[in-house]
Amino acid sequence: MIDTAMTMNDIWFMLRGAGVTLAITFWAVLGGTILGIAFGLIRAGGPKWLSILVGGFLDIFRSVPLLIQLVLFNSFNSIAKIGLPPFQVACAGLAIYTAAYCTEIVRSGVLAVPQTTRRAARSLGLSWSQDLTHIVLPMATRVMLPSWIGLTLGVMKDTALVLWIGIAELLKNSQIIITRLQEPMFVLMVAGLIYFLMSFPIARVGAHLEKKWQNQ
Repeated sequence: MIDTAMTMNDIWFMLRGAGVTLAITFWAVLGGTILGIAFGLIRAGGPKWLSILVGGFLDIFRSVPLLIQLVLFNSFNSIAKIGLPPFQVACAGLAIYTAAYCTEIVRSGVLAVPQTTRRAARSLGLSWSQDLTHIVLPMATRVMLPSWIGLTLGVMKDTALVLWIGIAELLKNSQIIITRLQEPMFVLMVAGLIYFLMSFPIARVGAHLEKKWQNQ
C-alpha cells in the first residue's frame, strides 16, 4: 500500500498542467511543421544562395540550447513591448525550434526520392507543383514519418522548459505539489506516467502508419 498525501485534487491539478503541455505541443508542432516543409523544400531544391541562407539561419536554433532561446524570446517580448502572453511566446519559440529540425527531415525526405522518378514524372507532362504534390511528397512522407514522430515526442518533453518563462504546465504543477507535500519521488513518478500516457498513442499511431505503408 502506497502511503502518500496526494489527493485527487492534486491529480487534477497535474492533469490541467498536462492539458497546457498538449496545447503547446500541438501549436509548436503545427507551426514548426508548416515552416519546416517550406524551408525544407527550399533546402532541397531552391536557389543555392537561398538554401545556404536558410540553412545558416536555422543552424542558430539547432545550436543554441532551447532554454536560452525561450528566455531570450520572452525577454525580447518584454523589451520590445510586443505584449504577447507567455503561452504564445512559448508556442512561437518552440515552433521555430521545431522548424529548425523539421527542415532537415523534409530536406532528407525529398532528396531520398530518386531523380529518375522525378524525371519520369516530368516527362509525362506533370508540372513542378504536380510532381511535388503527387509524386515527391507522398514518397518522401514515408521516409520522414519516423523522424517526425520522434521530433514530436521530443517537443512534448521539451515543453517542460517553458516553466522558466512562467507557464504552469505539467512539470511546473508537479513542482508546486512537491513543494507542498515534500514527496518528490512519488509526484515525479505520477508526472512521468502522465507524460508516458500522452506520448504512447502518438508513438503507436506512427508505428502503425509506418508498418502499413511498408506493406503496400
